Amino acid sequence: MSAYSPETKANELALLGTNAPGSVKVINGIPFKRVSFEGHDLLLFPSGVSMVNAAMTTQLALERFPVTHVLFAGIAGGINPAHHIGDVVVPEKWAHHSEAAYLNRKPDGSGYVLPEYYQPPYENFGFIFPDHVWAVRDGMAEPVRQASFPADPELLTASRRALAHMPSLNFGGRSAEVSVGGVGISGPVFMDNREYREWAFRVWHADCLDMESTAVAQVCWANRKPCLIVRALSDLAGGQEGVNPADHTENDTSRHAAIVLREIIRELPR
Repeated sequence: MSAYSPETKANELALLGTNAPGSVKVINGIPFKRVSFEGHDLLLFPSGVSMVNAAMTTQLALERFPVTHVLFAGIAGGINPAHHIGDVVVPEKWAHHSEAAYLNRKPDGSGYVLPEYYQPPYENFGFIFPDHVWAVRDGMAEPVRQASFPADPELLTASRRALAHMPSLNFGGRSAEVSVGGVGISGPVFMDNREYREWAFRVWHADCLDMESTAVAQVCWANRKPCLIVRALSDLAGGQEGVNPADHTENDTSRHAAIVLREIIRELPR
């Protein structure tokens, strides 16, 4: 999977090259391309941008095709100060940063008026009080509050094996780093705010922030499908000076994510 054109083109170049797909089926406007790659049967398709599109398209694919694993490669904003544009992260779990209560201040200015149901699990960002998400799947009697959704352990192991033979990735005159583990966060927001970025890193210690991954991970959790998401950092989610550079970095960084995904797939059993 990928979200939009630069990511989709990079994934197709890495996994399909100049070859034509084995077949293409369009459902609800989404082209699903069947591809054979080094003994693997793959289905390449765009999720669409943002959380609702990503959840809807993931569920559609799981219901219409014999999907065994879900893998996603695309770009994201980096919020961990240790990372740089061009680096690639493969988080081990994904959380929502925009599941929240928006609350009024108390009349005396001493804080905010909390609803009776709400017990804050995190530090707030002004009137924004983040929360866990309610989720349910087969085998559960009722929904539970989920703090995050995991990447598949076996796919993470394959990702760590792939690090040993990862080709050199360069961006901006430096060798880009690829890391496996840590946290990613998602929400229906193009994040370009320095203060929010600093707060989000403080709360979740996340490496990246994007608009699709947690939705994909939640759908995979609900359907008990192994999931792994690869994100190359196209920008710093507001940590830069001046205009966000994502419009100029998206093609090169999408290629980084696609290359890392390709090497991970090569580690999987055929």
